[in-house]
Amino acid sequence: MIPGVSINEILTLTSILFFIGVYGFITRKNLISILISVELILNTSVINFVVINKYLYPELLQGMLYSIFIIAVAAAETALAVAIIINIYRRTGSVAVRETETMKH
Repeated sequence: MIPGVSINEILTLTSILFFIGVYGFITRKNLISILISVELILNTSVINFVVINKYLYPELLQGMLYSIFIIAVAAAETALAVAIIINIYRRTGSVAVRETETMKH
């Protein structure tokens, strides 16, 4: 663990960051901002896995392995989402959520 920092402080910080990500996901109108909010949510869950694993089972690496798996899935998800957003932008000329609901086929 980090010297001088308790698990409660870390979990409080990650909870705050998680809810900032949820707020951003709900309130943003831009697809890029929504993607960034989803990434913030995923990264806070990764930090929680690592911290709880280190606190409960410091000799085991399951939390770290789950974290690496989540990071790999998040990277693939981001690449796919960016490709979709680029195609939507080429088709509509905007990445605003309201304008993409009425896309022309």
